Amino acid sequence: MLCLTGISELLTMPRGPRDASDPLGLVTDAALVIDAGRVHWLGPRGDLPRELAGIATQDLGGRVVLPGLVDPHTHLVFAGDRASDFEARCRGETYESIARRGGGIRTTVRATRAASFEALFEGARPRLTSLLEAGVTTVEIKSGYGLDVATELRQLGVIRALGRAGPQRVRATLLFHLMPEAYATDRPAGIAALSELMALAVSEGLADDVDVFCEEGAFAPHEADELLSAARAHGLAIKAHVDQRSATGFASRAAALGARSLEHLEQLDDAGIDAMAAAGTVAVLLPSASLFLGDAARPPVSRLRARGVPMALATDLNPGSSPTFDPWLVATLGCTWYGLTPFEALRGLTAEAARALGLEDGTGSLVAGGPADLCVARGARWQDLLYGLGHRPIAETWIGGQRVVRA
Repeated sequence: MLCLTGISELLTMPRGPRDASDPLGLVTDAALVIDAGRVHWLGPRGDLPRELAGIATQDLGGRVVLPGLVDPHTHLVFAGDRASDFEARCRGETYESIARRGGGIRTTVRATRAASFEALFEGARPRLTSLLEAGVTTVEIKSGYGLDVATELRQLGVIRALGRAGPQRVRATLLFHLMPEAYATDRPAGIAALSELMALAVSEGLADDVDVFCEEGAFAPHEADELLSAARAHGLAIKAHVDQRSATGFASRAAALGARSLEHLEQLDDAGIDAMAAAGTVAVLLPSASLFLGDAARPPVSRLRARGVPMALATDLNPGSSPTFDPWLVATLGCTWYGLTPFEALRGLTAEAARALGLEDGTGSLVAGGPADLCVARGARWQDLLYGLGHRPIAETWIGGQRVVRA
């Protein structure tokens, strides 16, 4: 056992019904006891049970402790870059026009298809390390840069290998990003081929979830419906990129299908909000992508809040629309750009992000019996976590009761 003391503020981020006046589950002058990789006890230091008084102690020096961060939306297994797309947008070319001439996602597809398993793995490791140094202990990683069976399975295999290599906990998502070029003129055959790919991924144990990009130029609502319905039949959890650049109206149907989360949502309508509220679907917000693409539209945060829809935040780490490794920048943008409160942003990086991934074991919170995944901040006040642009507020990252990063 190990008892952490010298905690000025402990943010427990409770799940479920909570005191609205204390959404962070704040404990001041706290102690936290770790046993066998899990939280054994936590609370005010003065309430430490007598039988625990003699165990080994580590003084953190009067700093903030919070749960390990959860990044519920990344695309960090890829090859190449999209610097030319960025330059084109800066010259005034649109995202859509770049895609029509073969740039955009298809640029990354070509590079990823040409990359070996080893190259993809070694390219992804430093990206994961950057997230780890920022305090991210659990990560979702999507495929979607293959658009053919071999490359999609290779991407998923890399994602599984990254999870085995650790130290972060990794969840793998099979993403249907665009229709493969081979089926451009026969889309029903393409949907059938993608359903076969899904079956292969399931049989090889490579995917936990399925995601589909429902958008103009990607998949139409009826195609997304077919793919997500097939995923449910395979026993996979489902989610969708939806209403990012156009109002598809698919959010309502995806929520009705049982989508665990819906991502982007800049064009989300009231019917979609109502359906998400009824289904308990999490809104995963990606402000760095909006900012990097120069999109004026923003998700309807006030209406999501009013209907009680949980809101998570994610980096959307990818080479085209969000080449960032910084969840803290994302959280600050969530406040300044999207209108979240600091409470909502911090919960969006932790408890609500874990909910978006369906993690019910205490991940994203600090609770007795849950994993001892935590961050130790550099400062003594939780308010300083979001008060910065591009700063690194985390000094230490712990996973399973072990310190894996120390700045």
